Order: sequence, then structure tokens, then C-alpha cells
Amino acid sequence: MNKDSVFSAIDALKPVVINMSDNIFDNPELSGNEKYASALLEDYLENNGFSVERGLGSLGTAFRAVYTFGDDPQKKIGLLCEYDALEGLGHGCGHHMQGPSICAAAIALKECIKDEPFQLIVYGTPAEEKGAGKVTLLNEGYFKDIDVALMMHGSPTTCVDIKSMAVVGLKVVFTGKKAHAALKPDDGRSALDGLILSFNGIEFLREHILEDSRIHYTIGELPGPANIVPGKAVGIISIRSYDTDYLLNDLFPRVKEVFRGASIMTGTTVEIIETGRLKAKIPVNILNDVVMENARLVNAPDICPPREKTGSSDFGNLMYEVPGSCIRIAFVPAGTSSHSQTFIDYGKSEQAHDALIFAAKILAGTACDLIYREGLLDQVKEEFKNNKSKASNRYSK
Repeated sequence: MNKDSVFSAIDALKPVVINMSDNIFDNPELSGNEKYASALLEDYLENNGFSVERGLGSLGTAFRAVYTFGDDPQKKIGLLCEYDALEGLGHGCGHHMQGPSICAAAIALKECIKDEPFQLIVYGTPAEEKGAGKVTLLNEGYFKDIDVALMMHGSPTTCVDIKSMAVVGLKVVFTGKKAHAALKPDDGRSALDGLILSFNGIEFLREHILEDSRIHYTIGELPGPANIVPGKAVGIISIRSYDTDYLLNDLFPRVKEVFRGASIMTGTTVEIIETGRLKAKIPVNILNDVVMENARLVNAPDICPPREKTGSSDFGNLMYEVPGSCIRIAFVPAGTSSHSQTFIDYGKSEQAHDALIFAAKILAGTACDLIYREGLLDQVKEEFKNNKSKASNRYSK
């Protein structure tokens, strides 16, 4: 297929989708409350021939928009977008660009492909920043209708990811016995001692874990004045690894034992509360290569090699179940971190506007390859299956 018609269709949509992106930027909404953004995207897709389901499961601002061409299409392309902002910062992660970019790709594909059966499923996935919306949707049975998941994200460079970090979040509450620290310390059992001893234990544990794993911690609440033996101490902990199975089956249980041991040594009790978990991405290099082929085809800016290391994302949970790829598209200066003022400063810039169009073309071109290139989707599925098996086997050894 000649992709030029698809790219031209995206160019024709540029004024509308840029206006949508700017409007979402100007009306930032926190995770789970993205009513303006989700309605804007839903209406646009519905007005352009997609069947839209508004509100998915327990997430009122999630949506699913479907377009089907042909009878019983065997290739089902998932296009995902986020649209939540950051508390106190607004769209400092560039999520305002995602929905309009995905809409442009989806509508162009719908208008241009008339000779091959396929299905497009656009998922609006809220609460990425706080709430892991994709995990909720997975747990509630969504995403089983797609063969592949494609996303875009603003970035300092144009690239794809090789992997991401799985993470388990914890809130740890030590409970001791208050006492006067000068007059009756023997009556006290310091909850803070338990927490500090745990942190020391984690430091000793670090020597004996895989090099690509991390444990971060901090004190979650002030324990009180120095002249009172603290009766309560709260810790906030993140445990991460690029290997999901290692994290869940080895490292996480060992960290919990550190806290339990500290409670025994200090005569306190400890409650270990899991606050969330994300899985690591299963990379599919064939799919990443196709995405980058299309990035070069459209002359995307600042093309770089794949990122070997990234943080954690709820997209990792989806990529643990379905082959996927996210094109990170350059629109801010090199070295800029997301969740920053610079992302805000560039949010409505010409670079941001160009980036969402570049990303739309890259993802639309990738979808064309998956639909038209004989055997490509099967190769993607097979590599995903093999890489997931290797990840599991790596831990078992």
C-alpha cells in the first residue's frame, strides 16, 4: 500500500487535532477526573464514524472506540491514549498530545484503507499518573480484543523502549508503645526504631540482589517529638526490577522479611500494605523495528537508538499480555525530563504540534504494515510469546 494517502489525510486533520491538543493542555484534569478530555476525544471519534463506548468498567473517563472494515477481520489494531495531568504542574508529561495524535492516525486509517479487512480499537486509558488505569482495565477484562497495542509519548528524542521496570509499592506501618523518653524509656517500644532498622536492613540486602533492581524508601509521616518514644512510624517503599518474575517471587518476599525481622527485634508490630504493582514490558523487537522504519520514513526529528532503561508504567502490564510498542517523539530539548516545567513550556509549541502529527503518521504507517505486510503480525505475536517465555525461564534458572 502507498502510505502517502494516509499521511496526507493526517496532514488534513492537523488544524483540528492541534486545537484539540491545545484545549486539553489548557484544561488539565487529574487522574480519574478527565471528563473534558475524554468527552472531547469521544465526540471526535464518534463524529468520524467510530462506535464509541463511554465509560469502561469502574473508570468513568475510559472509553473504547471501534471501526471495522470488512467481514470478520483477523487483524485488530489497538491504539491507546492517555490524557491525565499532573497535580500542581498540569500537562508536564505531554499527555495532552496523545489523544489527538491517536485520533488523527485512527481516522486517517479508516478513511484510506478500503481494500483489506481490519479493525481499529481506540482505547482511552485514564489515570496513568496516579491510579494505573490500564491495570484496572486489564483486571476488568478489557484489551482482550486487540492483537497489538500502539501508543505515542512526547520525549526529548524519537525512539522506542526496550524494557521498563516492574514495581511494587508499599506502605509500611510500625506500631510500638509510647513512653516518656527521659523518665520511662523502658516502658516504650519505638516504632521509629523498627522503621530505621528496616531501612538499614534494606541497605544490607542491596548487596545481594540483581544489579538491575532497585529499592527506594522514605519516611511517610513525622514520628513526633524527640522526648517521646514514637508509637507509630510509617515508611513508603518502592521495589523495582526489570524482571517481573524475579521482583514478585524473590525480591518482594525478601523485603517483607526485612520488615518483619525489624519488628521482632524492636518489640513492635508491622503492617505491610501493598499500594500497587506494575509489570515490566515484554519487548518485541520486530514491532519496534517497524515503528522506527516509519519514523525514518516521515523524517521524524532527533531519531535515536532504543532506550535500554526506563522507569515504570501501566503500559508495562498491558505489554506483559499483548505485544506493543510506544513511539517516543521528540518535542523538547535533549536531556529534558518529563514531569518538568520545560514540558509545560513546550506544551503548545510548534515542536509539540509537529510531534503529534509525526507520531500519528508513524503509528498509522505501522498499522498499515501490520495490515498489509504478509505474515508480519504473526511474527510479532511469535516473538512476543518467545520473549515472555524467556523472561519467565530466566527467573526459574
